[in-house]
Amino acid sequence: MRLWSIHPAYLDRQGLLAVWREALLAQKVLSGRTKGYCRHPQLERFKESHYPLAQISSYLNGIYREASKRGYSFDRGKIGFCAKSSLKKIPVNRGQVKFESAHLLDKLKARDPVKYRVLVSSGITRVHPVFRVVGGGIADWERGAGQKAGVHVR
Repeated sequence: MRLWSIHPAYLDRQGLLAVWREALLAQKVLSGRTKGYCRHPQLERFKESHYPLAQISSYLNGIYREASKRGYSFDRGKIGFCAKSSLKKIPVNRGQVKFESAHLLDKLKARDPVKYRVLVSSGITRVHPVFRVVGGGIADWERGAGQKAGVHVR
């Protein structure tokens, strides 16, 4: 499961479809409608927020908006409704954003070389709207962080 901190605009078609499916699964987990993935580390930041279901709904809405811009027809009805007018943004460490950026670029290099070249030249600078960037390194919950050379930001 990969719930990207970076803005969904940077994801290729395959990445956008995958994060949609995975965020829908996360919504099921957070609402107690499935027993699988309950301890998945990427869910921690949503679980730690004051309104986990509202946050994951907001996260899904961000993905939905990006998909709509691209002409995809994701089913908005799958997004649970959790009314919360002013959610606090979830903090994400600058090092985590750098880690995810490098991870995405690794994926795009093989499966979408054009998008890869565009992102290498322009950079990945925005995060998903539910997050706000704070100082710090790669998140403790991130798996495989030790395998990414040159991304150990503290």
